[in-house]
Amino acid sequence: MATQLDFAPAAERNKGPILTRLQPLLRAHNDVLEIGAGTGQHAVFFAAQMPWLRWLPTEREAQLPGLRARISAEGPPNCLAPLALDVDRLPWPLQEADVVYTANTLHIMAWDSVVALFTGLARLARGPELLCIYGPFKYAGEYTTPSNAAFDAALRAQDPASGLRDFEAVDRLAAGLGLALLADHPMPANNQLLVWGRPGGS
Repeated sequence: MATQLDFAPAAERNKGPILTRLQPLLRAHNDVLEIGAGTGQHAVFFAAQMPWLRWLPTEREAQLPGLRARISAEGPPNCLAPLALDVDRLPWPLQEADVVYTANTLHIMAWDSVVALFTGLARLARGPELLCIYGPFKYAGEYTTPSNAAFDAALRAQDPASGLRDFEAVDRLAAGLGLALLADHPMPANNQLLVWGRPGGS
């Protein structure tokens, strides 16, 4: 009997709009490290649509079985075998990253883990040249929509350490890596795709 793959409806809905924004950005790049790949729906779709890339999905150890099943069943050749990566556990099991992509993770992590994510990136021997983060954010402490305010309240009711992050705080962490904001794309369902890069780079 075929194994039932984990499925996230939101990932299925947003993968097309995200691809539209990512594809032009990534044409000059070779490797993508995806942090918090979840069900792997983004990994297999983006890798198939951008075959010049090597796409490396990662997840915490407990979430790896479902991710491995997706990559094994649907992953194209340029989607690499998933790697165990917990942003809180240093050093990370890799030394470089050309592009880093993560979706719908920062509002699930505790803020200390968000800081740990950037600490891990800072300790890489090379990169990233681009950092792409998808999800909902606050700006100047304000929600962009009432639905995002309600979503934040629901997250914090389940886990007080989670919640929508302030764009300005994340931008400061990116600046600490020498990255400058290149784009802030409004996305469906009141999300953003934030892109940082090296000044003078792509």
